[in-house]
Amino acid sequence: MAGRLQDDDISETHEINVTPFIDVMLVLLIIFMVVAPLSTVDVPVELPVSAAQPAAKPDKPLYVTLKADLSLAVGNDMVLWSGLGPALDAQTSGDRNKRLFLRADKAVPYGELMRLMDTLRAAGYLKVALVGLEGPPVPDAPSAATGATPSSPPSAAPPSSSASPSEVAQPSPTPSP
Repeated sequence: MAGRLQDDDISETHEINVTPFIDVMLVLLIIFMVVAPLSTVDVPVELPVSAAQPAAKPDKPLYVTLKADLSLAVGNDMVLWSGLGPALDAQTSGDRNKRLFLRADKAVPYGELMRLMDTLRAAGYLKVALVGLEGPPVPDAPSAATGATPSSPPSAAPPSSSASPSEVAQPSPTPSP
């Protein structure tokens, strides 16, 4: 009975080795962690803050970015002002009803933003959404009543050292004679 196996002999195990499966999952996790940040818009722009309720974001938004140096980007591709229409046509496959998301640096003058919106309108793109950061408005923003601009401080006297931040942003009342 030399060819017969006894109960003491080595028996076969029918278990699945999960180590290669875990290795593959970890490699996939690393790949997705590296690729995920690459799928966002990489044009650096300092957006203004908005307190408005955020709207639903589509699956593949098309961003038009106006940087502080007045250069334009469609998605991640830099374009010239004269080439904006053809670049948008290429990105949207000529669908002029597609909503464009306009991102502009907060240092961009209002006139340049209107120039861009006029250029988009002339190219046939009428559905334009403005993009801003979510959150409360900046506390040192000038009020419409004072007529002050960010580049020109209000004509009020300098605040005393005991003034709170809310008092600093408000113009002081005019002294009566």
